[in-house]
Amino acid sequence: MAQKVIIIGGVAGGATAAARLRRVSEDTEIILVERGEHISFANCGLPYYIGETIKDRSKLLVQTVKGMKDRFNLDIRILSEALSINPENKTVTIKNLQNGEVYEESYDKLLLSPGARPIVPAIPGLNENQTLFTLRNIPDTDKIKNYVDSHNPKKAVVIGGGFIGIEMAENLVDRGIEVTIIEMANQIMAPIDFEMASILHTHLKEKSVKLILENGVESFADNGKKVILSDGTDIETDMTILSIGVRPENELAKTAGLKLGERGGIAVNEFLQTSNGDIYAVGDTVEVVDYISGTKTMIPLAGPANRQGRIAANNMMGKKEKYQGTLGTSIAKVFDLTVAATGNNEKILKRLSISYEVIHIHPSSHAGYYPGAAPIALKLIFDKETGKIFGAQAIGADGVDKRIDVIATAIKGGLTVEDLTNLELSYAPPYSSAKDPVNMAGYVASNILEGALETIQWHEVDKIVAEGGLLIDVREAMEREFGFIEGSIHIPLNELRDRLKELPKEQTIYVSCQVGLRGYLASRILKINGFQVKNVDGGWKTYSSVYGSNIVEIKTNDLGETDIESTKEIKVDTIVDVTGLTCPMPIIKLKKGIESLDSGQVIELHVTDRGALKDLPAWSKNAGHTLLKTEQDEKVIKFWIEKK
Repeated sequence: MAQKVIIIGGVAGGATAAARLRRVSEDTEIILVERGEHISFANCGLPYYIGETIKDRSKLLVQTVKGMKDRFNLDIRILSEALSINPENKTVTIKNLQNGEVYEESYDKLLLSPGARPIVPAIPGLNENQTLFTLRNIPDTDKIKNYVDSHNPKKAVVIGGGFIGIEMAENLVDRGIEVTIIEMANQIMAPIDFEMASILHTHLKEKSVKLILENGVESFADNGKKVILSDGTDIETDMTILSIGVRPENELAKTAGLKLGERGGIAVNEFLQTSNGDIYAVGDTVEVVDYISGTKTMIPLAGPANRQGRIAANNMMGKKEKYQGTLGTSIAKVFDLTVAATGNNEKILKRLSISYEVIHIHPSSHAGYYPGAAPIALKLIFDKETGKIFGAQAIGADGVDKRIDVIATAIKGGLTVEDLTNLELSYAPPYSSAKDPVNMAGYVASNILEGALETIQWHEVDKIVAEGGLLIDVREAMEREFGFIEGSIHIPLNELRDRLKELPKEQTIYVSCQVGLRGYLASRILKINGFQVKNVDGGWKTYSSVYGSNIVEIKTNDLGETDIESTKEIKVDTIVDVTGLTCPMPIIKLKKGIESLDSGQVIELHVTDRGALKDLPAWSKNAGHTLLKTEQDEKVIKFWIEKK
C-alpha cells in the first residue's frame, strides 16, 4: 500500500528529503507544508544579495514551487502553517494562511524540518525600533535591501559577531555604510579560538569596521536611532542588524510530546527518528551528535541539513541508514580573508576536560617564488598520545578552503597527524608547495608526538619571561625592527652554534622566531648539544596576532624567514655616516641631516649600533618620514629615509 508522507518545512532538509523520497518511490504521496512562500532558497547567499555581489534576486531561488511540483510530483502547500501534531491519530492540523481555513491531514510518516529562528531578546526599546532587522529568509532580505536602497543609511550597527553578523557587516560596508559590530564575547566567530580570531579583529579594523567586544546591548532609544550598551556607551545608528544566534523551532515537537534535548533541539536517534518512531526530524531544529566527542550539540549548517534530509527519506522508505554525527566544518569570507574550521576547538575540548596539544604554522598558500602566494595561519589540535586529530582552523587570503577540507576528510577517515605527513596532495607552483601546508602541519605535530619538539603557547610566553625565563629570538636583526617579544635576547640562528657558551645548561631555554620553523631548527641544535629547550609555537607571527595589533604586516618565504622587499632603485640626496656612534647619536645626526633636505628628498644613513633597528623605524614613523629600505652589510646597517 502506498505511503503518505507529510514534510513540515522546506529549504535544505525538507526540500532535499522530498526530492529523495520521490527518487526512491513513485507512488508515495508527498505533502510539503511551508509557512513562507518559498520552499527552496539559498539562505547562505542572502547577505551577498543585500551587498549586491549577487545582483539577480531570482538566483537565490534554488527551485520554484511550480518547478519542484512538476519535476517531483509533490503536493506543495505554501503559506500554510502546521499548527499541531496528534501522534496518536497520526494527523497534522494545518492552517491555510491565505484564507484562514484550518483542516486536518493524516500521515504514515512525518518529517519535521522547520529550521531555526533568530534569537530576539526582550531588549527595552525593541518594539519602538523602526529600523531593526533579523535575517533568516527572503522576506527579511527584501526588507533590509529595500531599506538600504531607499533610505541610504550612513551608519549601521550589527549585534553579534557570528557568521551572519560578519557577512552582513562586510556587505553593508560594500554598500558604503559605516559599520559597528557589537559582540558579548571576547572574540568574533565562535568556531575558532581567540588567537585566530585576533587576526580577523585586526583585519576588520583595517577595513574601517568598528569592533566592540565584551559588551552587550542594554537598550534602544530614540526609536532605534541610539543603541545603549551595557557599559553606558551610546552609539548612533541608522539601522541595526540583530544576529546573536538562532533557536530551534521546536514548538510543534514540544506540544506533540516529542523528547527535546538540553538546548531545546528535537532529540533524534542515529536514524533521525524522534521519540516517536513514525516522526523524523532534520536540520537546524535537531540535536546532533558531535562527531569528535560523541556529546550532544546544536550545529546549524546547510551541509549537514541536506545530508540528514536524504538519510531520513531513505529510512522512511525502509532503509536503515545511520547519520554519523556532525563535524561542524564551516567557512566564511571576511573581506579579503577566508576563515575556516573543522572539528573541535580548544574551548570545547577544555569544557569536556579532554587533554590535547596544539600547533600553529604559517605556510604560504603556494610556492613562494610563484607570484601571488599568501600566508595561511593554520592551527591543528590533536591528541598527544594517539595522534588523533581533534580539529583544525585556518585563516588566509587564499588556499584555506582546500586545507580545511583535506583535514576534515582525514578526520572522517580516522587518519592521525602522522598520516597527514603521508598524504599525497596535488602540487604545482601556482597551487601549492611540494610539502603542502597539510603535510607540514603533520610533520610539526609528529615531531611533538615523537618528543623531538617541545613547545609553549603564545599565552604562556609573557609569564615565563616575567618569571625570569630565558627567551632567545633567533631571527635576523632586521626582522626585530618590525616587533619582538619584550625581554627576549637576540642570537640569530646562523650564529647560535658559535655562541653556545653564553647559554646556561641548568635551566630551560625558550626559543622564538618568525613562524616557528627556525625556532625548531635552533631547538634541535640546542637539544643535541645537551640543553633543555622549548620552542614558542607559531613564533612571533602567532604571538603578535594577539599582542601586536599595531605591528607592520610582513611576508615570510618558504623557510619562514622575513621577506624584506627591496624597493626600486632609490635616488639618494645625501649620505650620513654615523658608524661607531651609539644611540641616540645616530638619530640626532639623522635629524640634522634631514633638516637640510627638501620634502621628498632621501637620506642614506649608515649605523653600527643595533639599537637603531628598533629606535629608528619608530622615530621615522612618529616624525612622519618614510623608511624606504633597510639593509645589512656585514656590521653596517643602512637605512634610506624619505623626508615628509
